[in-house]
Amino acid sequence: MFAHMIDRFKESTGSALRLTSLAAAVAGAVFVALAFLCAAAFVYMLQTYGLIQACLTCAGIFLVVALIAAGFYVAGRKRAQARPAESPKSAVHSALADPMLVAAGIQVIRAIGVKKLIPILAVGGLALGLLASRHAPTDEAPAE
Repeated sequence: MFAHMIDRFKESTGSALRLTSLAAAVAGAVFVALAFLCAAAFVYMLQTYGLIQACLTCAGIFLVVALIAAGFYVAGRKRAQARPAESPKSAVHSALADPMLVAAGIQVIRAIGVKKLIPILAVGGLALGLLASRHAPTDEAPAE
């Protein structure tokens, strides 16, 4: 069971790494292409109109690109806030639903004994409660 979970984790991590590497290569190529296009526009404007107009044209191009990127960012942020946060089933939930794991847990309880497990479970529950409260989202708005 654990081997299957580890294999799925390795597979998803490998595919995410490949996609991230591909996205980084595409971003690098787009950056270089944009740099050459800006250089060509600058040289053309420099030869045609002069230095000041060429600088202002390139600044305007970069300002338009930045405004478009900011618009996409704001739209994506609003879309993410509008979408309800759905929590996928955790690996712990799927592991506890496995009958073999439940049977192994019952055998461990029988072997150790209930009286010895109560203090261990109490400390574990306390640690789990502290961990859950530590990562709980707060209702306070972040200061900007």
